[in-house]
Amino acid sequence: MTINVEINVERWPIAGTFTISRGSKTEAAVVVCTLRDGIHTGRGECVPYARYGESLESVCAEIEKLRDAIAAGATRADLPGLIGAGAARNAIDCALWDLEAKRSGKRVADLVSLPPLKTLTTAVTVSFGDAQTMATSARAMADRPVIKVKVGGEDDEERILAVAEAAPNSRIILDANEGWTDANIIRHMLIAARAGVVLIEQPLPAGKDDILSTIPHPVPLCADESAHGTDDLHTLLGRYDSINIKLDKTGGLTEALRMQKRARELGFGIMVGCMVGTSLAMAPAVLVAQDADFVDLDGPLILKEDRSPGLVFEGSRVSPPHQELWG
Repeated sequence: MTINVEINVERWPIAGTFTISRGSKTEAAVVVCTLRDGIHTGRGECVPYARYGESLESVCAEIEKLRDAIAAGATRADLPGLIGAGAARNAIDCALWDLEAKRSGKRVADLVSLPPLKTLTTAVTVSFGDAQTMATSARAMADRPVIKVKVGGEDDEERILAVAEAAPNSRIILDANEGWTDANIIRHMLIAARAGVVLIEQPLPAGKDDILSTIPHPVPLCADESAHGTDDLHTLLGRYDSINIKLDKTGGLTEALRMQKRARELGFGIMVGCMVGTSLAMAPAVLVAQDADFVDLDGPLILKEDRSPGLVFEGSRVSPPHQELWG
């Protein structure tokens, strides 16, 4: 049965501005891959990330190159030989999973032999800014169990302490987005430990983080930009305590599940994270997050409006996806 491929760019306004140490944005620009066989439809969403050399145009072009292969019946198992890991492969891989589920009448969770899906607690995000503004944001979230705080400035001490004071009962994750340096990392980690921070994500630039294997970790460290797929894991041993699995990095659910299994075997803690996208992008990640120590799937909460139907959020709790959404 021939599969028709549709590629669409969608723009979803953000509620306000989302800021990390690299810059700010006011919308989530996503690419949706839709596969139709004349009876059933499968969808996958990805978020191109400039940090990895991706753009809307390049991701759409990559998907377009696979149009004939998909029409001819290329499977998820064929994708690694046809396209590199990244956002484009994620959209295709997740669309193929969704299509397979629709054709079989089963849920993707059943196809990968997961136990019944459970509701998860996700972190919510405080954008990067001055200490006072960040403290105000954290105070408004102080009833949330887990808060992820964007840092990555030359001197983050004031930011860390202000947020910790504003949300004393929340577990706090710091995400430096590669913004710290060899000169300030130890000081920042000690401040984080004093503030009760539970995890620090990607403190140093990927490829320039060797020092992490030689210094103490008073707070556990999580690899994000340094951790793309399963083959990266052996290089992270001794430098990181946890890894952040994002489907836009792994190239889809298929590789994310493989990476998760191998990471557990190697003794890594696991965070399942996201780019800023809609519930369609988060839905496959909910499956991976069933076995995660930290869940960071609040992308739809950052948007002014999510797609409908979307994931159901109640405070920080996110329910498994309805089949009308994905899977």
